[in-house]
Amino acid sequence: MFVVSTPIGNLDDITVRGLEVLRKADLIACEDTRKTRILLHRWNITSRLMSLHRFSESRKTSMVLELLGQGRNLALVSDAGTPAISDPGTAVVRAALDAGFQVVPIPGPSAVTAALSASGMDCSGFVYLGFAPRKDRQRSEFFKTILTEVRTSVFFETPRRILDSLAIAQQMLGNRRLVLFREITKIHEEIICGTAESVREALALREAVKGEIIVVVEGSGPRTAETSVDEAVRVLMEEGLSGKRLADEAHVRFGLKKGDAYRKFLEISGATAEENG
Repeated sequence: MFVVSTPIGNLDDITVRGLEVLRKADLIACEDTRKTRILLHRWNITSRLMSLHRFSESRKTSMVLELLGQGRNLALVSDAGTPAISDPGTAVVRAALDAGFQVVPIPGPSAVTAALSASGMDCSGFVYLGFAPRKDRQRSEFFKTILTEVRTSVFFETPRRILDSLAIAQQMLGNRRLVLFREITKIHEEIICGTAESVREALALREAVKGEIIVVVEGSGPRTAETSVDEAVRVLMEEGLSGKRLADEAHVRFGLKKGDAYRKFLEISGATAEENG
């Protein structure tokens, strides 16, 4: 079974080896036959197709194993990019490996590595986080993780939820560098650099945000004592803590001086000591 990476936008972004494998495959298992046919038509490939998406993967895995057992060559593709990376394919690949069949990766386009390469950030180490959560509370936890992550972070988001996610990112990440990629490798490709606040402001001016979105966030890197206090207090404020209770928690959880944490809380919240007891 060949795991084949396909273009994430521009149909010319496929390797010569990938095309050869698709042409010679006895069967191509794909996420959406309609989308895969567009690619095959572009390159005059007539191999037979079978749908294998997240709702049918478990049901059709046994069929794939049977075909492999008959000596057939199968190619696995997703709608775009590399299968099994936030796309269907994991279960059938694992089943093929466990059954002793040869699994051959055919590398190529990947939205994650494409975005990282054009982000201008240190990618000697990075963490891929998939799609950002849908609910606000889970999003807060999500960005709390990014806040303390020393490596560059990369994740996907939908056009419908991107403004809400950036609003929470603004609260949590402050001035951390952020780069948003929209419609990467497609006709309307766009890269917006800045902070969560500035990127959100740019998108909020539009009638609508469309297209596939990838966000890359710079790692926290070496932190000064002041930055550590600021980040810790923002995390605790997002959890609903305030005043002296926040200062106590900052001391216990982060080892900060209570006075430093309390003063930073007053600075961020704009409150006075009298107002907060």
